[in-house]
Amino acid sequence: MLSLVCHPPLFSGAGRTKPRISGSSFSSLREMESPLPDLRRSAPQFPAIREAKRVALVRHGQSTWNEEGRIQGSSDHSVLTPKGESQAETSRQMLLGDSFDVCFTSPLIRSKRTAEIIWGARTEEMISEIDLREIDLYSFQGLLKHEGKEKFGSAYRQWQKDAANFSIDDHFPVRELWDRARCSWNKILAHEGKSVLVVAHNAVNQALVATALGLGTEYFRILLQSNCGVSVLDFIPQIHGGSTNICLNRLNQTPNSPIAAGISAGRKSNKRIILVCQGATQSNPEVSLLNMGYEPMNMLGVIQSQKTAELLLDLKVDCILCSPRIASVDTAMAIAEVQGAADCLGADCIPRDVEVKKILDLEIEPIFQQAWKKSTGTIIFQSGWLNCLDDGVLQQLWNKSKNAWQALLHELFDESVTDKNLVVVGHPAVHIALISHCLNLTMEKMTSFHLDAGSVSVIDFPDGPVGKGVIRCTNYTAHLGRWSIPVTRSTTNDEEF
Repeated sequence: MLSLVCHPPLFSGAGRTKPRISGSSFSSLREMESPLPDLRRSAPQFPAIREAKRVALVRHGQSTWNEEGRIQGSSDHSVLTPKGESQAETSRQMLLGDSFDVCFTSPLIRSKRTAEIIWGARTEEMISEIDLREIDLYSFQGLLKHEGKEKFGSAYRQWQKDAANFSIDDHFPVRELWDRARCSWNKILAHEGKSVLVVAHNAVNQALVATALGLGTEYFRILLQSNCGVSVLDFIPQIHGGSTNICLNRLNQTPNSPIAAGISAGRKSNKRIILVCQGATQSNPEVSLLNMGYEPMNMLGVIQSQKTAELLLDLKVDCILCSPRIASVDTAMAIAEVQGAADCLGADCIPRDVEVKKILDLEIEPIFQQAWKKSTGTIIFQSGWLNCLDDGVLQQLWNKSKNAWQALLHELFDESVTDKNLVVVGHPAVHIALISHCLNLTMEKMTSFHLDAGSVSVIDFPDGPVGKGVIRCTNYTAHLGRWSIPVTRSTTNDEEF
């Protein structure tokens, strides 16, 4: 039996030109093909844990070989550039108030130096782990990218187009990397620390995230890891035994804005979906999901929507789709009004006229409300909270969000427009479902993701409508400033995060 308590408090706005609003629903559109094929999964087999554990993954700062465009692999000849040192320092400031019990690091110079900068004056243990080195690329290592193309031809093309099956020097690098990631998890989870920092590399951090979620090698280059980006995974033991719940709390929270960049996994992207979680509402923060969306945003929600609108000013928004609920509409309006004032805010030479469309298939709150009326228990709004919902509720959420995802693809891939940035505003639960549809996961995998109110998630489509959606970031909250969600558990409160 369930009722709802939200912890931590939910997060989430304001202009000049009034945006246009239309109320059409896309629920009757024909079904569109998912951007990803049905991919192979590999169920994680990790050691049992007795207490909840949070692991923060950080990629090293920019290296000299990153700057030169040279293929690094597991070679150890590059060091951090001045920009890389600055990125590491920014990450140190970002994590300054966070508590870690131990730091695992790759033994390669560029990662060790990044770890040393972030670790700062902490006295806790630092462990060098050889399995956290970058992907082994054998004969590719040290070559400039154009040299790899010229020297290896078809092998290099396979590395670019089908990395999961790419082979060189009688090795399958991505498959080997996935095996190493699983070995690394065994060592990380065996450590007694509850809050763990891991500083490593682009490919190995991708593999760590994917293997934790039970995703196969086909997901290589789908879960982006930028220089000094932070990803967070929660490992939550079951009260009565059984498999550990594993939840991606955030992906690739970067020192810089995730909005401005237009390159995903080395490819230019001109189609993008930005998922914006609506701002907090006037309900008591501890029960704010109980009356989902009937009430307007509270002061925190207004601040969150304004902060999000400021973040998105770096991007020309072409269209906003939102749930008809008040909090979602108000958040969407705040974004549209700031876009409309882009000229006087110094972001553009002319105002940006942005249409706001209400989409019924983004309105999932009634699904939850029916369940709450029949329940008396408690749901804590933290990593993996969707696990507390019964299969019937999850199935309704899944079905409705599938229609919403098809509507987003229809809107995004309008052939009359070359570049398009689509903002989608709704409840965190519907965005979790949309991310799962993008990755072509099963309904059960929705419990592997967490989003906070006021957060931003970004999906790029560098290969068009038939290509794979690249998840640039999820649950990005750095733009919220002092109202952002901390990365680790509190240093003053020993309750579970």
